[in-house]
Order: sequence, then C-alpha cells, then structure tokens
Amino acid sequence: MKIALAQLNYHIGNFEQNVSKIKSNIAKAKAAGVDLIVFAELAVCGYPPRDFLEFNDFIQLCTDSINDIAKDCVGIAAIVGSPSKNPNLEGKNLYNSAFFLADGKVKNVCNKSLLPNYDVFDEYRYFEPANRFETVDYKGFRIALTICEDLWNVDDDPMYPISPMNIIIHRKPHVIINIAASPFSYSHPEERENVLCKNALKYKIPVFYVNHVGAQTELLFDGGSMVVNDKGGVVDELNYFEEDFRIYDAGEVIDNDVLPTHEIGNAKLNDDIKFPRIYNALVMGIRNYFNKLGFKKAIIGSSGGIDSAVVLALAVDALGNDHVHAIMMPSEFSSDHSVNDAILLAENLGIKKDIIPINSIYTTFLGALQPIFGDLPFDLTEENIQARSRGVLLMAMSNKMGYILLNTSNKSELAVGYGTLYGDMCGGLSVIGDVYKTEVYELANYINRDKIIIPENIISKPPSAELRPDQKDSDSLPDYSILDKILFEYIEKRKGPKEIIGIGFDESLVRKILKMVNSNEYKRYQTPPILRISPKAFGMGRRLPIVAKYLS
Repeated sequence: MKIALAQLNYHIGNFEQNVSKIKSNIAKAKAAGVDLIVFAELAVCGYPPRDFLEFNDFIQLCTDSINDIAKDCVGIAAIVGSPSKNPNLEGKNLYNSAFFLADGKVKNVCNKSLLPNYDVFDEYRYFEPANRFETVDYKGFRIALTICEDLWNVDDDPMYPISPMNIIIHRKPHVIINIAASPFSYSHPEERENVLCKNALKYKIPVFYVNHVGAQTELLFDGGSMVVNDKGGVVDELNYFEEDFRIYDAGEVIDNDVLPTHEIGNAKLNDDIKFPRIYNALVMGIRNYFNKLGFKKAIIGSSGGIDSAVVLALAVDALGNDHVHAIMMPSEFSSDHSVNDAILLAENLGIKKDIIPINSIYTTFLGALQPIFGDLPFDLTEENIQARSRGVLLMAMSNKMGYILLNTSNKSELAVGYGTLYGDMCGGLSVIGDVYKTEVYELANYINRDKIIIPENIISKPPSAELRPDQKDSDSLPDYSILDKILFEYIEKRKGPKEIIGIGFDESLVRKILKMVNSNEYKRYQTPPILRISPKAFGMGRRLPIVAKYLS
C-alpha cells in the first residue's frame, strides 16, 4: 500500500484555504497512485483553535469541510484531523478526531485519548478523552490510528494512567499512523524522534507521523514529519520549516532494516544545530504572522544595539528588504557610534532608514512636567520618557503607514523587567522575547556566517540602553553570561532558589534575580505575543499570578 504524508501550513479558521490545500494534495496523491494520504491533527481548522471551539458555527464549518473533502476520496483514502461532536450528553461536547475518509464518505472516526493540559496545551478545556480504541482496516492493512499525545505516554514517569497503544496492539495492527500538532522548541525534534522510535520498538511496528508546519501567532510548528521502522530507525524525515509531501510503500517500510543512528533517548543538541533552528523558526514566525494577517511591511526602532540588529536581519530574511523600515531616534545620550552602526547595518541590509532625533520631544515633555516635578533629581522617570517618546513615534508611523512594529526586547530583559512599558516594550509581535541575551549574540554570529551583515562593533561593544550618560547594562544587571544561566535554571528548569544556589551561584545574587523576575510579571502580561522557541517561553505556556508574594 502506498501512503503519502502531507505536511502543510494551515491557517486557523481559514476553512476555504485549508480545504483547498487538502483537496489539492489528495488530487496530487491520487495521480501518483497513492492508496492513503495522511494530514495533520485538526487540519481542517488549524491548531490551536482555542475558544473558537466554543462556537457552534465554527464546529459546523469543520463538519462541512470534512464532508466536502470526503467527496474527493474516491479511489483513494485520506486521514484528516478535525473536531467532532460527542453524541453523548455526558462529558465535553467535542472530540479531537481523526477522520478516515474513503469511497466518498466518512468510514471511521478515531478520537484522541490523551489530552495534554500543560505548558501551551489546553485540550482538556474543550475535548472529551476517548475511551474506545479501535483499528482501521484498509486494503489488507490494519492501522493503529492515533493522535499526537496518544503516543507520548512512554516515558519513565508516565503522565497518564493509560496508554492507548497498549490496548490497540492486541488487535495486531501492521502500522501506527500518528497525526499531530507538535509545537517547536529548539530541543523538541530530538524529543519527538525519541518518542516515535520508542513506540516503534515497544510495539514492533512502523510509525508514520505527520506534523503541522508554520506559525500560529506565537506557536511555531517545524514539520519534521517522519517514518520510523519497527527497529526504531528513522527511514525518512520530511523537511523542517516548510511544506512537504512524500510517498512511501508501506510494505517496504515494514521490511526496512535501517537501525537507529544513536542510542534512543540520547540524541545530542549542539549549537551548530540549535541556532540555525532558532533562526529558521523566527524567520518563519515573522513571515507567517504577516502573511496570515495580510500585512506587508515592518517597522523597527534601530538603536545600533545587538537586539534591534538581529531583529532587523530576521525581518529582512522573512519579508524582503523592501518591506522593512528602520527608524533611528537618537537622544542627547546616544553615542555617535551607535547611530553610525545603525546606519551601516541598514546599508548592509539594503533597507529604508530614517533618523528622527527625540531631543526636542524629550525636552517638551520635561517642560510640561516641570511645574509638577519641580527640582526632583533625574532618575528612571526621565529614562522612561525617552523610551516612551520613541514608542509614540514608532506607533505613529505604524498607524499612518500601515506598518507592524516588531518588538526587540530579549528574554533576559523581559525576565528581570529591564524595559519600559509603552516604550521599548511596545509592538505587534515580540521576535526575540524567548531568546536570552547570550543567545542573541549567537544568532548575530550565525547571521554573519557568510559575510558581515551586522557590523562587528554592534556585536563587540558593551550593551547599553543609552538613556543616561555613560550607561551600561552592567550598571543594573549582572553579566549576561551569569544572569542567563540563573534565569534558565529558574524559568526553563523550574528550580527554586536553594537548588540554584546549590549549583554554585551566589546566594544574594540568586535571590535578587528571582525577585526581579517575579516582581515584573505585570510587565510581561502587557507584552506583544512572543515567538516561542524554547521549552518554556513567556506567554501562554507560563501562567503565573501578578499579585503574588512568592520570591518577590
């Protein structure tokens, strides 16, 4: 039996486009003599639809889409993900389902059993877990049809009390087909491969796996669909960060004797893999955000610093240099080299640039406030007025010219509150808000891998907000090489102060940093959507109260 895997970039709620893509790939597969084509989890509506699932009209459109697609499934079968209605009064009203379409109609519906409800996932909010586990028979093949998390309960510390495949395997399926919506993080491809290979080895049958690709606001899907044989060897892997389509002979996969290239569970992630992945994910995230919302051009405040430089380079790769506009807004505290560095960067990228000094704006604000402020000394207030003046200018251009403002705050700054609300923290999309400062430098080096795009002076000079005379980030924060390690242990690893101190970090520094993180939760609630590239990003996957006392 010939099986095709269709790895597509869906658009949430864009039923016409999603159905068109699915039907086009069915026609392509049918012309190639394919018996069965497989699409991803919740393909007809896109993932995650979130509270759209609470609208009856939305669910009806899903149902109509499935019935429309089924009409094309004559002489070929298709597996398509969609919500389905739970016919029972008890439990949630919906299932997360895999529809098996053949002979022009719906032949089988398999429902997801293990519903993730952690990090960015919220499936138990909407769906009822399946309690029946069946196989699908087609052209002499018995298929264990599963949905994403249904295969993930194979770790030493299982999250769920059951594993669907432990039940399904007794029906002696020939293959496992798993349709998924597995979001990207820089370490997730290895984790995903490990899970699929463990299943293949445990049940002694091949796995055909189809994932989403593309960005859905802050969630990025990297693709990486694959076929694994019964020995845990990866037979083939589809492309990352782009749509792909491939055909396999199921019999050849069953007979395939490729062995794993490394011990399962011990794949290593090094920087040569990590940073190209992050770069490609962020470029895809920007491009999809603009394309799916119908926007064309980005505007970015260019300070001559490393963060704005990296965001500008990413934006140019995503949108093209004629769709990116850099605005330099020097104040009396801006150094000449920062302005010159920003100009050189814009020239290297071939983008439009403008300079709008903020001295007169800043002075006007101070003059208006002087009757109230009187002789109070210069402090953070005056620094924030500069940042907010820049924010006003950028948002004015966004309104007038139809630009989307890309935010340039990094994860280190967002963690400790080193930013100004309604100033440098404003924007439509936070590009590097899940990238630590030390990682921003690594991305800059990757951008410069073939030629100098980001001027060397931007990379080598000490970071500074330039909001007061001779200011350096190190005046307020520990060295980023230390700060980022402590933040990683707290945010990604969820370690408490005693555990972090036990690693060898200074106790007073650890407690100070953790207090800064928790005290600035209110700021992070007001940031733009942050493109997620790490296992624990600020945003929908990290939910903490603002009014709380713990470590603050």
